[in-house]
Amino acid sequence: MSDDATGAALPELDHEGFLRRAFDVARRSRDGGDHPFGAILVGPDGRVLMEQGNGYTAEGRDMTAHAERLLASRASRAHPPRFLATCTLYTSAEPCAMCAGAIYWAGIGRVVYGQSERHLKAQTGDHPENPTLDLPCRTVFAAGQRPVTVIGPLLEDEAAALQDGFWATEG
Repeated sequence: MSDDATGAALPELDHEGFLRRAFDVARRSRDGGDHPFGAILVGPDGRVLMEQGNGYTAEGRDMTAHAERLLASRASRAHPPRFLATCTLYTSAEPCAMCAGAIYWAGIGRVVYGQSERHLKAQTGDHPENPTLDLPCRTVFAAGQRPVTVIGPLLEDEAAALQDGFWATEG
């Protein structure tokens, strides 16, 4: 176990298994006509508490409706920060600066991601619906006053496959 921001122990979890579940959420998001990103929130007991796909289309073409930001907002409304500090957010791609900020402010203790922002930016190019910031989430979290544990990239090739062919045309 590793320590979270409150000094409580973060549980050892099946990172690859939960990450693949986040990949499934991303696939469903893509199949539903939205951007191919997905996230899940796992509690300290290993139970999936929430899942969230990208909401760009579902939220009326909202450029800020990233899966991680939407999930962090929902989690913040549903659970106190002390509990969220013991939770893990699994996401198909590294949280951007906006999403990392939302995760930080919600109080989530750990992030596990598949594809790095740098790799995603190289893969998606300069698409108007995904002007990817090459700013590692570790840099954003390091500017904060409490630690957020980060694991990733993990299963990056599988995560990148979720994006294959999606950004080739205008959305």
